[in-house]
Amino acid sequence: MIFIFSEVIQAGIDSGLYEVVRNGAGVALAIARNKATGQLVAHAIGAVATPYLVPVQLAVSIAQVGLQLGLSAVQMYQNHCGFQKTDRMLDDVLNSVAVLQSSTGLIGVGEVAGVVLSAVNLWETLKLREDIKQLRLEVKAGFIDLKQALNDQNAEILQRIDQVAEDIEFKNHRMILVQSHGKFVGAITCLKNASKVENMKDRNDILNLAEGMLQNALADYNNPGLCLKTSAAGHLRRMECSWIMDQMITTIYQLKGAHQVVSDRLSSLRQKIRDNSLEIIDRCKCDNELDFLFPEVTRIHTQDLPLLESWQNQVDWMKTLSPSELQELASLELPAEENSGATENTNPTEPPVELSLYKTLKQKSHYDSLRDQLRFIVKPELRQHHESYVFQRANATGYPALAPSNWQEVPDLTVANLYHYFKQQESYA
Repeated sequence: MIFIFSEVIQAGIDSGLYEVVRNGAGVALAIARNKATGQLVAHAIGAVATPYLVPVQLAVSIAQVGLQLGLSAVQMYQNHCGFQKTDRMLDDVLNSVAVLQSSTGLIGVGEVAGVVLSAVNLWETLKLREDIKQLRLEVKAGFIDLKQALNDQNAEILQRIDQVAEDIEFKNHRMILVQSHGKFVGAITCLKNASKVENMKDRNDILNLAEGMLQNALADYNNPGLCLKTSAAGHLRRMECSWIMDQMITTIYQLKGAHQVVSDRLSSLRQKIRDNSLEIIDRCKCDNELDFLFPEVTRIHTQDLPLLESWQNQVDWMKTLSPSELQELASLELPAEENSGATENTNPTEPPVELSLYKTLKQKSHYDSLRDQLRFIVKPELRQHHESYVFQRANATGYPALAPSNWQEVPDLTVANLYHYFKQQESYA
């Protein structure tokens, strides 16, 4: 993970005056220090990765805010900055969930056409989030008005919105989601309030209340009965909401200073996202669904998961600090708001790189190969089975040149394509 620091701090890093703090394993953290004295000098203001699920600043700086709110010696001015920053991040999280679950109003419960999925794909979803942020769209009961949001789409899309709205099964789903979102909003409000309460016991009581609300909402989103007939695209949207809520529960433990719990939860969440992603890919039945899933799942696994890992690394590092070092860390001034938004995706006028990558891969592959390539992104060790099969078949059929000695240099595209080529040849034999 590459972190972004203010111009002054970055200039110091470039000159050798400062350095990025690293943990015991040599992994960079979102902190800079004076190289000569070891004194901590600044938090990062962002990261190169622009995540899909949550604002980049949540993963980069929630540890900063949580630590500062947990230590009474910090000046109230700094706490006030932390409150403002936390509130804005939490508002962004609410907007993210609203857009994700609103798209289920177009996807529906059963199978869905490709033209429908294209209206709420990765790029369109990023643009919808920006519309909410710029107050061009309003969130009501956890949903946005899809007809207003997609008024530039063709008649088929608008007709689909009406059809899904009248579907009895989806009405039941929507009712549960509305109720769950109400709990989610209540929990976010509690989080905002808790950060402003000075008394530790009162603050923890409010945080406990927020956690209870989030756990209830999360149980609704994870309800297997709501996913039985849901398509791969719809299931992805449901799981994305649950992953965000899981992060919010972890944030509560961060604000309590329960670093070991935070680390354990982040580790479990990262594994849960991988497992859920594989389940979603297994649900995928056609090109249309894969066109929707591939860019989005890729972005989550190449950007969101590294940020979660970075968050965990920072929390684990904090556990190794002495009380005086924790005090020094807590005394660092929070990044200025005008800088902290430097990495936000505020102008999604061009397709995300994941969409461009997928279009390139699609020109060189086919459905089965592409689906395997997506599995490799989620769980790289799955490649080993394909590598072994290609190696055996290439040698057995007189194509030893197709059995490389160094598989690390072979891209996923080649491995998957060769695997399915030999599978097809074997079926003809």
